[in-house]
Amino acid sequence: RTLDPETRLQGDDHEALRLWLRVFTCARTVERTVDQMLKREFDSSLARFDVLAQLERTPDGLRMGELSERTLTTNGNATWLVAALERDGFVRRRVAPDDGRAVLVRLTPAGRRHFATMARRHEALIVRCFAGLSAEERRAVHSLLGSVKDHLKQHVTSERPTA
Repeated sequence: RTLDPETRLQGDDHEALRLWLRVFTCARTVERTVDQMLKREFDSSLARFDVLAQLERTPDGLRMGELSERTLTTNGNATWLVAALERDGFVRRRVAPDDGRAVLVRLTPAGRRHFATMARRHEALIVRCFAGLSAEERRAVHSLLGSVKDHLKQHVTSERPTA
């Protein structure tokens, strides 16, 4: 049997810890499943897919710093990903017209077509991942996790850790 983060739990662990590890395990399992499909079918990765997705949503392109923030990656990793996608002909880098120090990244027509194909397969796989839940259950989980997200934004992420 494959071990996952939940297997570390003991009977007396706090319920919040149990919930966190369940959410984390599910998220990581879906993430790995999607990444494996992208590698197998497109010789790509979830990180590359994410860059393409962000650029597809912004037809005028993004500055490298914005792209890094939106993909939750380091500037160095974003630069590496963009360079690889540019070599493949999926993106183009240009100097930003309003700031000669900034680099603007845009999808090429080939990049748009490639992303559209990947996005259809990605969506189909995500639908399969959550097919074990009814529509009502999916809406309920979505709503509950929205409440967690709101709580985190309002109360937890703004707190400073105590030493």
